[in-house]
Amino acid sequence: MPQKKHISEDHKQIDVAIRAGQVGNFYIFHGEEHYLRDRYIESLRKHLCPDGLSGFNYKRFDGKDITTPDILEEAIDALPVFADRTLIEIHDYELFAKKKADDEQSDDKKPKRKGSKAATPPLPRMLSTLPDYVCLLFVYDTIEYKPDSRTKINKEILKHAQVVNFTVQDQRSLIKWMSNHYKSLGKRIGVADAEYLIHTTGGYMATLKGEIEKTAAYAKGDVITRSDIDAVVIPILDAIVYQLSDAIMRREYAKAMRILDELLRMREAAHRLIYSISLKMRQLLAARICVEDGLGQSALMKMCSLGYEFQAKMLIDTARRSSRSLCRSAVLECSKAAYDLNSAPDPESRLVELVAKLALGLS
Repeated sequence: MPQKKHISEDHKQIDVAIRAGQVGNFYIFHGEEHYLRDRYIESLRKHLCPDGLSGFNYKRFDGKDITTPDILEEAIDALPVFADRTLIEIHDYELFAKKKADDEQSDDKKPKRKGSKAATPPLPRMLSTLPDYVCLLFVYDTIEYKPDSRTKINKEILKHAQVVNFTVQDQRSLIKWMSNHYKSLGKRIGVADAEYLIHTTGGYMATLKGEIEKTAAYAKGDVITRSDIDAVVIPILDAIVYQLSDAIMRREYAKAMRILDELLRMREAAHRLIYSISLKMRQLLAARICVEDGLGQSALMKMCSLGYEFQAKMLIDTARRSSRSLCRSAVLECSKAAYDLNSAPDPESRLVELVAKLALGLS
């Protein structure tokens, strides 16, 4: 029998519920990892609608289609046909819209006769009394999931919901998933290069899936290398900014200026670029301190909140070729540039000057 309880659950619990035949009757899916979310929507569809989505036991609505509670109530009241359950999907419905909640609350504040009880607003009443044969799924895709649990009505809705937040997966899970995917394509990838691919793409599984297939098709050998990734993968903006800082630290002046020119043509704000470069220079100074104090990569990753080992390794390798005074000067140069940017008539020229100084001076 479906359980009616509020839990903030990991998506893997849905697998457990499906295997045990205990799928709930009210779910809210949200989060930025759309690939994983869509996979679990498909799992619910296959489990609850084994005969396909064209029958009577599957109903899908866009939020704009639910203009009155009656539309939803009619779908809920429809009994399943030759099946145990019905699946009702509602995409991008503002379940917690403040205006909607305020309007329903205002109904409760209307004068009532002595001895009468306040009527429960339609939506919370329906969601708190869902029949066991219904699985109601709200999916947040293009609108933001932003409940206000301080509101009485929203709190009542959340009390009966099983909320699943599909976040970007942790590094270990992604690498395992990537390795399996590459294996199915007859390829392998090392941990460091897998980390680099995650960093370059932003770590979203939908993007990674396409890039995995692209690199597997491009690579001539059995092992995916960093050069394969650089050859065919389109990096996200943050990764391009990281490449700029990387070129500066490696004293590759021509490459640094080429990347900077690309970013400026993309109309990337000079303030953001200087912030990113400044952060990398501070990390380089921290790496130099770790080298001098005999600390390793793990200490640097913890100190700078780095997500990938290849970042720490690159910082330490560069720090070994630099001095503490040089790293400190680089940090001060970035601070001066950031200060000047507030009054500079041409911020881009000041940024170019900074990159030139850093690329030529870190030796």
